Amino acid sequence: MSLFRVEGLVKRFGGLLATDHVSLEVAPGEIHALIGPNGAGKTTLVNQISGLLQPDAGRVLLDGLDLTPLPMHRRVAAGLSRCFQVTRIFPQQSVRDNLLLAVQAHAGSSFRFLQPRSQVRSLYVAAEQLAERVGLQHSLDRMAGALPHGAQRTLDVALALAAAPKLLLLDEPMAGMGPDESAQMVTLIEALRQDMAVLLIEHDMEAVFRLADRISVLVYGKVLTVGTPDQIRNNPEVQAVYLGTETV
Repeated sequence: MSLFRVEGLVKRFGGLLATDHVSLEVAPGEIHALIGPNGAGKTTLVNQISGLLQPDAGRVLLDGLDLTPLPMHRRVAAGLSRCFQVTRIFPQQSVRDNLLLAVQAHAGSSFRFLQPRSQVRSLYVAAEQLAERVGLQHSLDRMAGALPHGAQRTLDVALALAAAPKLLLLDEPMAGMGPDESAQMVTLIEALRQDMAVLLIEHDMEAVFRLADRISVLVYGKVLTVGTPDQIRNNPEVQAVYLGTETV
């Protein structure tokens, strides 16, 4: 049983066929990686999944619900959260305030005068729980923009988790990280699978092979093949078009 399905997505830009009838599935609790060289169509595909772009044909389904006609915020409400390549934190706010804003947005509440104290307290508790979940509990009072790069990426993941997603779309979460930061992010992603499925777009192949249950390889807008890490690692076609080159 699949939790998430992309069925025959097509996107054209003039004469360019950026996604060519792309289909893939993600099972509950699965980490499914999407890899491919530059120009393969990964960004275009991810933008259609998240709702930034509308496909010319095909469907995006999550837990039986057709997300295709829905705008981004309704896809989030339906259980699809995305982290972008560039973090979308509020750098001039504390980690706590970033998390509070995310929690209250998804709780449908706001900070108002005369708000019940219990409701305000519940928001603070939820924000602190999110921080602990991703390992930022000791940085709650730090300005988000002053955090190291890896911690900023981690905070971005925490903001996405505030929506309690069924599927988390991670767009190059290890980008710009050093080895220690990447290892910490890998550990975090491994832990997330207990509560959600993950669709991972990543160029760090060591991380991909460690994390992924299955891998889809996108080339020239088409899915070249889908398989386990061992199958992908040993696939001659994948080696020729991706793994055997310096192109990422």
